[in-house]
Amino acid sequence: MQRARDVSEDELLEAFLPIIKSHNTKADRLVLGPGDDCAVLELRDGLTVITTDTQTEDQDFRRTWANGMVTSGYDVGWKAATQNLADIAAMGAAPQTLLISLTLTPDTPVTWVEDFARGVTEACTAQGAEKCSISGGDLGAGSEISVTVTAVGTCLAPVLRSGAQTGDALVLAGAVGTAAAGLALLENSSSYQLTPGLSACIEAQQRPCSPLASGAAAAHQLTAMLDVSDGLLRDAGRIARASCVNIDIDAAALSPWVARVQETADLCRAPSQSADDLALHWVLTGGEDHGLLATCPADAVPAGFTQIGRVTQPGGSVTVDGKTYRAKGWDHFEATAR
Repeated sequence: MQRARDVSEDELLEAFLPIIKSHNTKADRLVLGPGDDCAVLELRDGLTVITTDTQTEDQDFRRTWANGMVTSGYDVGWKAATQNLADIAAMGAAPQTLLISLTLTPDTPVTWVEDFARGVTEACTAQGAEKCSISGGDLGAGSEISVTVTAVGTCLAPVLRSGAQTGDALVLAGAVGTAAAGLALLENSSSYQLTPGLSACIEAQQRPCSPLASGAAAAHQLTAMLDVSDGLLRDAGRIARASCVNIDIDAAALSPWVARVQETADLCRAPSQSADDLALHWVLTGGEDHGLLATCPADAVPAGFTQIGRVTQPGGSVTVDGKTYRAKGWDHFEATAR
């Protein structure tokens, strides 16, 4: 098996660039793709939105998990694309291109890099962003695998976090809690039999799917929106603070998402812990599903969104059934955040 240390940078590029270039044939905004110092895109018909995000080995993923499962290059590529595409969708924008900086360890198999490219391109296609090109990036060596993706999109008017108004409905498109349940399974070294329900949670952690089309389609109906990457409570708090409003989440409205992780909670709960409490905890605080959380007029909930709460009054805080929920969600620099 050839590894990164066995080939030159040009040879490594030649291994996966055909995958990228094949995908780019569907892009209608790409004037010049990989090969020059910069890519060239035609983006003059709207406002340009830009975001960037990083995945680092042993911080955001493990090559081999405690339960023995392996994270493939395909998984990392899929997740890297999704987390950036979701940020574009959360602005009510359409994704136009991705730029990717990939750092590899010398022992990384060349096939891992090819799988990474397939994960990126197939994530775009499967989630309705088949016209989003991969227009360039950078390739380097390091002591751990790391991937940084910059995404570019366009829109006529972005949906911000700061537009929520008293009386609005709090609405959600996509999933919450399943990726957190999947992480608990991956980190669980005890012996268990995978069922379809458990596998779905692991899939949500390794290859999350975001309702990308819902963001742009409903943009004109929404007053605020963001991507749920760090947990429902933490991200609702970002809308609350940016909009200077209080938000109350209806726990009963979350029951469909709680039900999806109930089987995993039964397996992973501590002896003194209720499976119901753990399932609700994942739904309220678990990140990485990349659902879209938004606010809108209470009498005009857009298609694809479900009401899960409401904007109650001016302020800047979030409650669940009128009460403060202690745990908030994921924070990269706060070990006790989950």
